[in-house]
Amino acid sequence: MDMNTLDKIVKNTIAAVENGKTQIYDIYEAARNEVENIKKDVERIKQETVSIIFTVDDLEKKERRSRLKLMEVSRNFSVFTEEDIKAVYDDAKNYQIQLAVARAQEQNLRRQRDELEVRLRSLKNTVAKAEGLTTQVGAVLGYLGDEMGNVVMKIESLQQSQVFGAKIIKAQEEERRRVSREIHDGPAQAMANIVFRAEVCERLIDIDVIRAKKEITDLREQVRMCLKETRKIIFDLRPMTLDDLGLIPTMKRFLDAVKERSGIISEVRVLGTERRLDSYVETGLFRIFQEAVTNIEKHAKASIISLVIEFRSNLLFATIEDNGEGFEMVDNFGSESFGLLGMQERVNLLNGELTIKSELTVGTKIIIKVNLK
Repeated sequence: MDMNTLDKIVKNTIAAVENGKTQIYDIYEAARNEVENIKKDVERIKQETVSIIFTVDDLEKKERRSRLKLMEVSRNFSVFTEEDIKAVYDDAKNYQIQLAVARAQEQNLRRQRDELEVRLRSLKNTVAKAEGLTTQVGAVLGYLGDEMGNVVMKIESLQQSQVFGAKIIKAQEEERRRVSREIHDGPAQAMANIVFRAEVCERLIDIDVIRAKKEITDLREQVRMCLKETRKIIFDLRPMTLDDLGLIPTMKRFLDAVKERSGIISEVRVLGTERRLDSYVETGLFRIFQEAVTNIEKHAKASIISLVIEFRSNLLFATIEDNGEGFEMVDNFGSESFGLLGMQERVNLLNGELTIKSELTVGTKIIIKVNLK
């Protein structure tokens, strides 16, 4: 395609873009206002969710104590008066009802929060697209008004963005395959076995009660393991504590899980005044920390991980340090170092800086600096 043809195409594009410029801006303003309204709703729902979580925990403790008291009364009817027995039964029943209501409220709040976050993400995409379109309109008009060379450069840049987008799609599909494989090999297989063993229990109840009880005990343990594995998959996808409690509690829970499966001792220190950050910032930082710790767990052969997070007025500093084998530093990690490259890309999206220092037999230190608005 020669430059004259390209010039004609660009001029026709300008005419069409100018006609729709006002509509794009109106869409942007409406979506932006709606985003602000939903943000307030999400924050309110999150606060209510945290409150009901603590309420459920408290009620669970009270309900357990009432059941223990009920068991004690049941074993010692002769010791307690009729009024005492009735009071214990009433307390246990009331706590069960309150707990059921609180759990229903918690589920309802979580559902509302998830629905609002889905709407918020959709609207944010609309705002970003509208804002991007508005910016691109001005940029394209300016480029075409000055010289065609700049337009060609812009087109090349867009082509590169398409290539990068294809890589992102490929990475997403790989992640979907990984999650699908984990669910198929883990919870799905376990649940199939649970169904089979439940059928065995049904047959044994009438012919061998003792063996049936043993099977039910084993079945209960298998259900616990299945639930634990399912929660791990959910946590890897999107830990709910990140929305409900924030970055620091989520990292502590993640590091506890690492210690449980790998034996790596971890320490989390917070300097400055801890506070909640924007959701996308907390998510980005968590994924960076998660990738760093995963690399340590897989490759460093470390026994200790230290995470220090420092909150300042407009800055966040974080260091992740291990006592592992370390590696030789090079200027370019190469295309195979997907973990380090992914961390660098996430830090760039947060307008931050990433520094990696490593020495053989000594360990590795990762330093992250993010500007907070």
